[in-house]
Amino acid sequence: MRPPKLSRLELRIMETLWNRGACSIPELLEAFPEGKRPAYTTVQTVVYRLEEKKAVRRTGKTGNASVFEPVVSRSAAQHRLIDELLGLFGGRALPIVSHLIDSGKLTREEVKEAQKALREAVKKEKGQ
Repeated sequence: MRPPKLSRLELRIMETLWNRGACSIPELLEAFPEGKRPAYTTVQTVVYRLEEKKAVRRTGKTGNASVFEPVVSRSAAQHRLIDELLGLFGGRALPIVSHLIDSGKLTREEVKEAQKALREAVKKEKGQ
């Protein structure tokens, strides 16, 4: 099953769940910086939306608060976002990679890792 499309706030909540594990809505709310904390009802609505999208599930209760855990992995969500980004560029990755290099957002170590991954992909391709 393809992971659902997630909004920025949904991704922010998912990031908290991926980092901390299962959380209640009050715990999710506490993860936001104090000055930028959304309303309780906003977080509650977004979590319920994530539940409808099957990105999270209820695992129990802490007092009166339901506890939620991620169903969609960080990796699956990242792959979905990358695929959407590539779609904006007609499936071409080069403009994205060029921008990352030109802007300095891609480190030398990451370039080396990418080169290694490319070499391994070529080996696999030749082996088939």
